[in-house]
Amino acid sequence: MAHWSRFEKELELETRRLISHFTSIQDEEDQNFQMALKFAWSNFKFHRFLDVNRHNVQRSINGIHEKLMVHSDLSKAESWLRLTEEFLSSPLPNTEGTKSDVHYSVVALLLHLSDSPSNTNYCERPRLKETEKEDKFDWAKYLMEGEDIDTGPFPDTPEWSEDESEEEDSQQPLSREDSGIQVDRTPQEDHEQNDKTVQVTWTVGESDSRAWLEQHIVTSYWVPNSPRFPHSLHLHSNLYNVWDQHLYNTGPLYLPEEKSFFTETQVIRETLWLFSGVKKLFIFQHNDGKVTVRNDVVVTHLTNNCLHSVLEHIAAYGQAVSRLQKFIDEVTGHSAEPCPPGLNSSSSSSSSKKSSDPPFRTYQAFVWALYKYFTSFKEELNTIEKDVIAKDETVTLSSVLERLSPHLAQITMLHRVFCIGVADVPPGTPNVLRASHLLNTLYKAIIEYDSVGEASEQSVALLFSLWVETVRPYLEIVDEWIVHGHLFDPAKEFIIQRNKDVPVNHRDFWYATYTLYSVSETVESEERLSDAASGSSGGEQASSSRQHTMVSFLKPVLKQIIMAGKSMQLLRNLDCKETAQPDGSSRDAERKSLYTLFLESVQTRLWHGEESPTNTVTKQQATKKSLIKMQSIVARHLELDDIHDPLLAINFARLYLEQNDFHEKFSVGNVILDRSSESVTCQTFELTLRSCLYPHIERRYIECCGNLMRTLKKDYRLLGYLQAMRNYFLLEAGDTMYDFYTAIFDKVLEKESWQQLAFLNVQLQEAVGQRQPEDSNRLSIFLETIDPARKKQPVNNLDGLTLSYKVPWPVDIVMSSECQKIYNQVFLLLLQIKWAKYSLDTLRFSDLTVAAKTQEGGQSEESTAKEPINQQIHRMFLLRVKLMHFVNSLHNYIMTRILHSTGLEFQHQVQEAKDLDQLIKIHYRYLSTIHDRCLLREKVSFVKEAIMKVLNLVLIFSDRWQAGFGAWKIESIDKMESDFKNCHMFLVTILNKAVCRGSFPHLESLALSLMAGFEQC
Repeated sequence: MAHWSRFEKELELETRRLISHFTSIQDEEDQNFQMALKFAWSNFKFHRFLDVNRHNVQRSINGIHEKLMVHSDLSKAESWLRLTEEFLSSPLPNTEGTKSDVHYSVVALLLHLSDSPSNTNYCERPRLKETEKEDKFDWAKYLMEGEDIDTGPFPDTPEWSEDESEEEDSQQPLSREDSGIQVDRTPQEDHEQNDKTVQVTWTVGESDSRAWLEQHIVTSYWVPNSPRFPHSLHLHSNLYNVWDQHLYNTGPLYLPEEKSFFTETQVIRETLWLFSGVKKLFIFQHNDGKVTVRNDVVVTHLTNNCLHSVLEHIAAYGQAVSRLQKFIDEVTGHSAEPCPPGLNSSSSSSSSKKSSDPPFRTYQAFVWALYKYFTSFKEELNTIEKDVIAKDETVTLSSVLERLSPHLAQITMLHRVFCIGVADVPPGTPNVLRASHLLNTLYKAIIEYDSVGEASEQSVALLFSLWVETVRPYLEIVDEWIVHGHLFDPAKEFIIQRNKDVPVNHRDFWYATYTLYSVSETVESEERLSDAASGSSGGEQASSSRQHTMVSFLKPVLKQIIMAGKSMQLLRNLDCKETAQPDGSSRDAERKSLYTLFLESVQTRLWHGEESPTNTVTKQQATKKSLIKMQSIVARHLELDDIHDPLLAINFARLYLEQNDFHEKFSVGNVILDRSSESVTCQTFELTLRSCLYPHIERRYIECCGNLMRTLKKDYRLLGYLQAMRNYFLLEAGDTMYDFYTAIFDKVLEKESWQQLAFLNVQLQEAVGQRQPEDSNRLSIFLETIDPARKKQPVNNLDGLTLSYKVPWPVDIVMSSECQKIYNQVFLLLLQIKWAKYSLDTLRFSDLTVAAKTQEGGQSEESTAKEPINQQIHRMFLLRVKLMHFVNSLHNYIMTRILHSTGLEFQHQVQEAKDLDQLIKIHYRYLSTIHDRCLLREKVSFVKEAIMKVLNLVLIFSDRWQAGFGAWKIESIDKMESDFKNCHMFLVTILNKAVCRGSFPHLESLALSLMAGFEQC
């Protein structure tokens, strides 16, 4: 180690200390210690680590400084930049120069070891620098030892300096006059001024500084017993004193009070400060949210009552500004996210009221719109204040109020909207009602001011800009829902809320996923309208009985929004080709949001027709001429009703000029007014929404719902499943279902048991598997337990036979279990009719004739007295034909007039369905139609009972036919003929009355068919 340098020796020592510290091995001769030492030296000598990049380190330093500035840690940012610069510029031991690689290596090491510098609470500790010890050695005495120096007669006198002499000469007394404005000085005033000025010693560096201070220093009028400012002795400038003297002379009990005198400029400045949101003022005082005026405030050129009348008027505006500013501070104080540019949330958060929940986005957007308006308003105030300071022209309080009158009117309007839409809402109201109430308030305010016409164009423009900003969160929620299928509403401010208990792949997704909120105008209580089969049907039904307001501007397209949102969410969860877009993210980045499209459409509507100045002038002239012409027409029409109102005529003229066909509705010679075509209210705002917002929502609705319908029809075989339901439940697959139900009927005829689930399923699978094997696994049959009292009649033996068809998701949204119940009711009726028809069709004449021949030989004398056997057989043949005619008429009516014709209409409507909700309605309407026309409704149950009696009579007749001629008595034939005749007559009478009344036109064919087979007795 003799050849090692000093640095290597120190490195060896530090390495051993490092190993001992980390491994806790104190014995340096230990094998593990030696292995660690070799490993450390190997890494020190032969490491592959790159040297530090000083540019990267500098970028990291600048980045941390910028991050601290963004987080408003100004002190930490200043300390960071200063300390790092000091370190890089300071020398290090064994290192030459500053800002070397060693410096940057140390900083890089510290940066790697640091953890989130912006989240660390840091307070710089003062570092005491080592002060150099003062050398108390008297070098002058030492060096001048032995020298003779003449100090003069006064050796203790200090040396004279020219600078000190100049400073003493420059000190002179300065008179400082505290005044708010440059006043009119008169000779009498100068004498009084010299007596009242305050003598102050002041050092002036320039010759005109004294004059500048005299003109710009304001008297401390807010201090008690402040000196009264000098003013002119002109009569007009002493109106207060004149009036006060008059009151003193005329009123013996009048007692003058102490007053605080102000210049009009001071009143103007406090007025501007009040409108700027300043609360600590002298003239205007804030007490519990109210702005009041001090009673002792006077100006010399106005009476007390006149001044207070003006100041009270100003205080009312100031209170409105204060309330709006307080609301802005409260909302921005909650914002955890960066505010829009220009909105300093950190300064307002200190004075804002803290609460548990942050404000929702609609309130934030409304506040952002208010903030932008107040920014322009304060710019106007600053301009006025600069004019007051410049004194280039006379600025009076009256001129300031006149200059601010448009803004003050707008502030009054904004305060009214704020009170109705925000302040008057009871605490604890859900966010959805707060947001919808605020949007409705702005909407109604626009309609109200828009109906006035030209007198409120600025108010309408301001309200429309506020509404456009406030409605942005709502449109963003709608856009996210109808484009991505995600209803993102963390604050629950949107009128439609997602029910998270129902997943997307559930069969009840379409019916119970979303809840529509609305608030009643009369009771102002929360109402919930369940989103049932239709997205907006529930709301429409409720609005007919009670007037509800949800969000007025969304009412015309509310159904389209709900349909598009649910369709898009359903599409996102389907494995379909329509939504499989590899470049979906890039397309979404290029896509414009609904809010952006709305703004562009509004700008296009507002700027329409301004392509060239010449065209604009021509159009303006043409419009002016048309307006004059239309005004004369409307005025003449109003005069017919003894109404002489030129303003009303102008507004009506402007309204009808917006219609392209107004020349057809009005003529100069003959005044014609079509009141039915257009409402007499101003509809400019509604027309803007109808042309700028609704088309974009409609376009997205058509696209989303169209994609969903194509996906369901193409990828999920929706039409195939609908056809399968009709094939099996409505027996349209005649050959397949014939094999199934004839097997059951044969069992019945053979008096064998058929009510076995295994037998029924085997017969069904055999019948379906031969022709439609893909449906064999989906189709099954069940036997429900039926009350034995309901099976008194033979025709009721089929009750409880239930067919089931398994429909996959999402097709089961259309064909739900409730739909299958209706299908099963029709299926059971068809089976009963088929059973009766099959029973009559399988009867053979030989069964009766053979039995009659066997009984002819043993016929007794008693039987000869009765009706002959051949005549009895003939009556049986006739009754069979009558029953067959009835059953066949009923069968043909159900299968052709009802099921087939209605099915063709249903197929056509399904092809034209635009959305899933419309398809569900079509399917329900189809089932309801066949349910009613098959006489299954409770209202016509008496007709069905008569038909069931005939069908039951058919089964009894068939059973006796097959039993043979001698198995029953002749009286039973008479009873069957009588029962059939009564039922037949009853049905013909009822059906004819229904057809003549026109209430059931579809029954006409059945009535005519039954009447043809009816015989008069």
